[in-house]
Amino acid sequence: MRANEGCVGSYGDDAMSQTLNARFSEVFGAEVRVFPIMTGTAANSLALSALVAPYGAVLCDQSAHISNDEGGAPEFFMHGAKLVTLPSADGRMIPEALRTGLRANAQGGILKPPIQALSLTQATEWGTVYALKDLAALCSIAHEHDIPVHLDGSRLSNAIAHLGCTPAEATWKTGVDVLSFGGTKCGAMAAEAVVFFVNDRTRPALKDFERRIKRSGHLWSKARFLSAQLLALLENDLWLKNSAHANAMAQRIVESLRRHAGAQLPFETQGNEVFVILPDRLVAELEAAGYAFYRWPTPEGVSGTLIRLVTSFYTREEDVEALLAEIAA
Repeated sequence: MRANEGCVGSYGDDAMSQTLNARFSEVFGAEVRVFPIMTGTAANSLALSALVAPYGAVLCDQSAHISNDEGGAPEFFMHGAKLVTLPSADGRMIPEALRTGLRANAQGGILKPPIQALSLTQATEWGTVYALKDLAALCSIAHEHDIPVHLDGSRLSNAIAHLGCTPAEATWKTGVDVLSFGGTKCGAMAAEAVVFFVNDRTRPALKDFERRIKRSGHLWSKARFLSAQLLALLENDLWLKNSAHANAMAQRIVESLRRHAGAQLPFETQGNEVFVILPDRLVAELEAAGYAFYRWPTPEGVSGTLIRLVTSFYTREEDVEALLAEIAA
């Protein structure tokens, strides 16, 4: 409602939008440039397009959202640059795999698109969280090869809540250069952001980034409504409090599932995503009772169905208890 008062300038020329850089710099403890974006897909794709040439490539985990769930948008925005994936056991890339991937790419010479960016996801697509030392090790390897690091942070707040660290420790202090800041998953109506930590690796990408936003159709004239959401999330650490609540609700589900004889938990639950293998009969009963969730490919040789349960800033304790009672019935 405050953002809707009076007559202000367009395309970010308003008081709220003009405070974003300073506010995010304060929260992250470093000089940043912030660009509000309406969707996570656009934030990831635009960020990567600024780091990679059309003949280049981005290295990411095989589970990465940019590879599996964004409909080819990153490749489209990058004008044909390639996504190269590395296997992992739980969504967390390991340094040895990164070194092997970079070595194989270099050995390919002119026949392979050169790796020009590393994209990591925190928290990962399997609900796990990189330890800070592991994230730093991956960033260090990338920087050794003059490769900037992009972080898909759609669930960064969940990771920070789990790690008990600061936003700075979770990002630029480990070596992250560009962040896709997730707002929608931690409470915004529709607001994400591309956050550049200003350094020698990001300055070239910053030069024409606003033109990339405009050309892609993501320069919103009434930017104040995006800015208002982002500022509200940062106020009194609301984004972190919301995600801490979501994490706590996920842990309540996990604690109960561990006691259920028919449940198997293939991954650690460190954020707000719970992956569980349940008997087919029980899955059908939950759906019949009105519960909705995604089904995922179940590991070979394992009976049952792998489903994903996601908690949020709005998940209530009574909702969790109702689900657990249905599972236990």
